[in-house]
Amino acid sequence: MKKSNLITGIVYLLAGIVFLGTALLTDTKLDGLFFGFAGAGIIPGIMMIFKYCYWSSPKNKERYAEKLENEKIELHDELKEKLRDKSGRYAYTAGLFVIAVSMMLFAVLNSLEIVQTGNIIVLVLGGYLVFQIVIGIVIFNHLMKKY
Repeated sequence: MKKSNLITGIVYLLAGIVFLGTALLTDTKLDGLFFGFAGAGIIPGIMMIFKYCYWSSPKNKERYAEKLENEKIELHDELKEKLRDKSGRYAYTAGLFVIAVSMMLFAVLNSLEIVQTGNIIVLVLGGYLVFQIVIGIVIFNHLMKKY
């Protein structure tokens, strides 16, 4: 396994520790975000370091080489490449539709003074991110079954 994976894991871990220290040592409204960033840095950092140690051990080198070869084949499979492109295009189009509808909905709700668009925008954008990821995977799986 490449040394850069280990370095990336260490950087993630250090960044997470810095955010955790900042969250624990300060008392601001941003503490929730700092704890979130800490978790988002520490957990992936530990996983990257663990994977590096696991796959770099002499008993796993052969399995790792086989795994890399299979990933390379899967990544460069022409059919899957075309289906990933197609599913990405469909997810993009669905995302544009969702954004357009959301803009109109928030404009109406704001005009009627039903909802103030502070926290709700953050929740909608988070939901939109999850929607984009899920719809891309669902469309790709549907196209794989079709072809």
